[in-house]
Parts: sequence; C-alpha cells; structure tokens
Amino acid sequence: MTERIYEALNKASALLEEKELDPGAARILMEFITQKSRTDLFSDIRDFLPAEQQEEFWAKAEELLQGKPVQYIIGEESFYGRMFEVNEHVLIPRPETEELVYGAIERCKSLFSNKEITVADIGTGSGAIAITFKKEWPDALVTATDISAEALTVAKRNAQTLEADIVFIQGDLTDPLSKSKWDVILSNPPYIAHGEAAEMSDTVLAHEPHSALFADEDGLYFYRKLAKSLPQLMNKCSLIGVEIGYKQGPAVHKLFQDAFPGAVVETVKDINGKDRIIFCKSCE
Repeated sequence: MTERIYEALNKASALLEEKELDPGAARILMEFITQKSRTDLFSDIRDFLPAEQQEEFWAKAEELLQGKPVQYIIGEESFYGRMFEVNEHVLIPRPETEELVYGAIERCKSLFSNKEITVADIGTGSGAIAITFKKEWPDALVTATDISAEALTVAKRNAQTLEADIVFIQGDLTDPLSKSKWDVILSNPPYIAHGEAAEMSDTVLAHEPHSALFADEDGLYFYRKLAKSLPQLMNKCSLIGVEIGYKQGPAVHKLFQDAFPGAVVETVKDINGKDRIIFCKSCE
C-alpha cells in the first residue's frame, strides 16, 4: 500500500519514540531518501512516496529502530556547512567541535593575521577539523594524523571530495609530528572516562568507535600525554586547542598552564554553557 510522506514520517517517528530513540532521525532519513531539502519535504508532505523510495525508507528505518545512528545509515553528516562521509570507523562530527574550529580560527586571526601557518589535527577521524580549517584558511599548511588506518581512509576521501589539500599521516598522538615545529595544533581526543559509559546513550555505545570515545585516567590520559609532548613541538607564537568533557575544565586547564607557564590558557564554554574547549595561546 502506497503511503504519503507524512504518513510514513508519523509512523516511523512514533515507532522511534516507543523505543526512546530520536524521532527526528525519521525526518533526516526521509530527506536523504527523497533527496529533498527540509523546506521541500514539508511543502510536499502530502505527496505519495514512490514505491521504490517507500521500500528503501522502511528498510533503513528498521536499522534506525535497532539503534543505529541515522548518520551511519545515510553515510554522511554536515559539519561547518559541508557534508562529510562518515561510517563506523569514525566519530560522527558534532556541533561542539564546530565551536573548536571557529574559536581557533578567530584566535589565529589575531595571532597570525592571514599568513601561511602550519596546522596539525591530532586524531582526525573523518577529517572534519583539518579539512574545515583548510577550507576556511586556504593558506594554512594542514597535516592530519590518526592511529586508525580505517579512519584515515575516510578522511582522505572527504579531503578529495571537498578539494582540501591535506597531508595525512598514520601514527599515535604527536609521534608523526615530532620532526617539525607547529603554529597551531588542534585535537578532539578520546575523553570520556570508562565510568561514564552508563550515562551514555545505547546508540553511541553500540555503534561509535570506542577507541575514539574512551580514555583512561578518568578521561585525562590523552591530555596528560599532549601537555607533556607539545611544548617541544610548538613555535614561539602558537595556539593549541582541544575539546574536553564538560567535567574536565579545571583539570585540563591546569595541565596546559603547567606545561606552558607563560601562555594564556582559556576554558571556553559551549553553546549549552558547559566547559568544552581549552585554548592555550603563547607568543613569547
């Protein structure tokens, strides 16, 4: 039986709500299946779904109902106004990370004007941070690293699709960067403490890569490693920006202030008012 768009949407949304899953995922899926913008979808809401699209919608809706994130089902997510390929080898880019990129670019304008700068993104995943920085600051020389070969494969495809000239290197944290000096280093490392897993949604736990989510030492392991190794890698005028868990502001702030005694270290809140980013700005 052929369904109208609104009938399929209402039914799928209700089924998701019953399972305490995000009902908004049904709309995102429908936009992808019909290749309509949100505006077009609602203006055509009473149209009948072609049989092929209806079949595809319900096949993929079954995956939604099993808890799979809609971004992995459709294979993409928007970040900073650009579409990035994502799969289960990389984290789904989130709005908080857009704030890291925006804040870094704004601080770089005052530190470096618009000159050519060297930038590294540690643990690049889908490549969202590195590629976005390159697109927004075309003169930047951008390097992106990740320990995961599968993640780098995704990031390279995104760079090619978005026409961003990035150097990709496989390796652990700062190891691939140790032979150079850097103006800017950005990172969204794993920062969730293992004990916080119980607070997380089943959708995230079951599908997103745990190696990109969890860290030892109450989530501080990678920040301690970065604070120890970065002082030897930064140019005299430099900026470091890292995303943090909302409970980690004071601890990470202290790690970087101790590592860079003469630097200005800022704890920046996200749009929800939670500690989310540490910036360490030095110009000695």
